[in-house]
Amino acid sequence: MKKINKVLIANRGVPAVRIMNTCRDKKIKTVAIYSTPDRLAYHVFLADEAVHIGEAPPHDSYLNMEKIIKVALEKKCDAIHPGWGFLAENADFAELVEQAGLVWVGPPPEVIRLMGDKIRAKKIAQRANVPTIPGLLNVKTVEDILRWMKEDEVDFPIMIKAASGGGGKGMVRVDTAEELPVALEKAKSEAKKAFGDDTLLVEKYIRSGRHIEVQVCADKYGHVVHLYERECTLQRRNQKILEEAPSPSISDDLRQEICFTAVRLMREIGYHSVGTVEFLLDPKTNKFYFLEVNTRLQVEHGVTELITGLDLVSLMFSIAEGHPLPFEQDDIHPNRHAIEVRINAEDPKTFNPSFGTITRLEIPQGPGIRVASGVYEGAEVPPYYDSLIMLVMSAGADRSEAIRVMDRALSRGLRVEGIKTIAPLLLSIIRHPDFIEGKFSTRFIEEHHEELLSMVKEKTADDEVLKIAKYIAEISALGPQDWM
Repeated sequence: MKKINKVLIANRGVPAVRIMNTCRDKKIKTVAIYSTPDRLAYHVFLADEAVHIGEAPPHDSYLNMEKIIKVALEKKCDAIHPGWGFLAENADFAELVEQAGLVWVGPPPEVIRLMGDKIRAKKIAQRANVPTIPGLLNVKTVEDILRWMKEDEVDFPIMIKAASGGGGKGMVRVDTAEELPVALEKAKSEAKKAFGDDTLLVEKYIRSGRHIEVQVCADKYGHVVHLYERECTLQRRNQKILEEAPSPSISDDLRQEICFTAVRLMREIGYHSVGTVEFLLDPKTNKFYFLEVNTRLQVEHGVTELITGLDLVSLMFSIAEGHPLPFEQDDIHPNRHAIEVRINAEDPKTFNPSFGTITRLEIPQGPGIRVASGVYEGAEVPPYYDSLIMLVMSAGADRSEAIRVMDRALSRGLRVEGIKTIAPLLLSIIRHPDFIEGKFSTRFIEEHHEELLSMVKEKTADDEVLKIAKYIAEISALGPQDWM
């Protein structure tokens, strides 16, 4: 066992701040890294020490593996935590960290490499008797796809996917045979650009599918425990924007089946640390299919923490130090419903990035609300990185109460000025009757786009000025009041 007294956090913004909060609880000293435009970022102020790592482009800063490890050694760190994004699922980086004599706060590098390749991951899932979506691995030509569709009697639509990576990149839906040549080239070039690997696979497209992911926690001694599931169906451009736990889509019997399937797979691949198994549920047949393993901390881990009372980042550190899991499966009893929304610095109508200075910031407060912020009032939101600036979570005794608390957080509690955020769109989603009834799929935002946009109301500083002007006008017209 190796005690972690000091850790370098190889990340920025929301994930870096989230990890630092747990480090304070565990009395672990933190070293932040920052690029030139991030010199005044929130994670820089929060860390015990901060080191300039390079210029704005990620390859010069947050993806510069050798430089990050050099800083960790110079600062006498015991470990590196990658957060999510950037190098979190980079097996080469994990190996370099371990070779440098540092503790890698995450799963074994060989498991990251194995699960990072969707084709190999799918084969392992099949070997572990985990259901997978009907598909064709290692696609080269349009003819390959058409032959597979004919032989396996698969109809359009289909989904072309990059074998490497995730985050919705290199994924193209195809509805007709005529679209195939262009779609294949598009997926290939996106995959090459995002992951440096243009290997593709193709799968049957599940209409109205629902994304269910199971949070798994495993130590180095073979103990694997699931912390139940999350629903991550609401997405735009194949990226999640709202998650909740437990899932409103599945029965208790299906919940048990899906969770134990995830545990079986993680045991098969020799996983340790926290990680997530993603499934796609076909609501017509109630069948679920393996999608991928996320070999890192998930953005939406907070909803699982809210329903179980556990700190997943703390567990990551304990497992990395060599401690056994402090609980058994029977000890896990979720007793609340939680929802998380991602506050991205984007135009709620077009999803175009919005960067600049946050001139005003009010963070939601009150019962049942948890906020993970990566910014402060006066902070700059640079154009070079992910647009996530804050996670807002709500919890209640049941789903309707969690929705009510989230409504309060977004409509009354949150105020961001100087940049645009997707908060108004999120508010219109949680107020939509179909969302409230639990009737939604991965295409919910596409299908209700115009309706959701018509509900979007953006407040500005002008609204405040008008409110004050109206108040002054009333006093002027009505004369002195009793309370004055």
